[in-house]
Amino acid sequence: MEKRIMTAEDIDRSLHRIALQIVENNHGVANLAIIGIHTGGVFLADRIQKLIQDREKIELPTGTLDITLYRDDWSLASQNPIVKKTSISFPMEEMVVVLVDDVIFTGRTIRAAMDALMDIGRPLRIQLAVLVDRGGRELPIQPDYVGMDIPVKVDEHIHVRLAEKSGADEIVLVDRN
Repeated sequence: MEKRIMTAEDIDRSLHRIALQIVENNHGVANLAIIGIHTGGVFLADRIQKLIQDREKIELPTGTLDITLYRDDWSLASQNPIVKKTSISFPMEEMVVVLVDDVIFTGRTIRAAMDALMDIGRPLRIQLAVLVDRGGRELPIQPDYVGMDIPVKVDEHIHVRLAEKSGADEIVLVDRN
């Protein structure tokens, strides 16, 4: 059973708010970069980057980050993990890096992303933006920017569907029972 919890309009409104909060909390865009975590975070990072660029009339560095081999559970998930491309074409030193992902749950993806970033360079600061915070942390990692907080039971799952991949924007809550 699926229940829609965010429409395309809700997602758009949340991304506009997150983009504005990023600019406000960083007192502008100097030394700011946006990095999306594969897969869902990449599309959202692109959207946030465009919103900030359009508003601030600047070029904002952006990148993509694959954390597959940094996950502590990659060998459990698959014997042949699919590794995507990491693309960060700017020096991160002295940069405030905003990591973007679609959903935060246990915090393990973000821990892996921070490890991957540190292997590339040492940002001045790392911030986290997520579209959905479903609760259930196993690690003490909290997002700085959140589109929606929704406590989700263990037998429920969040599906983020974005136009770039599925043709339309929506977020649904799925009961696995």
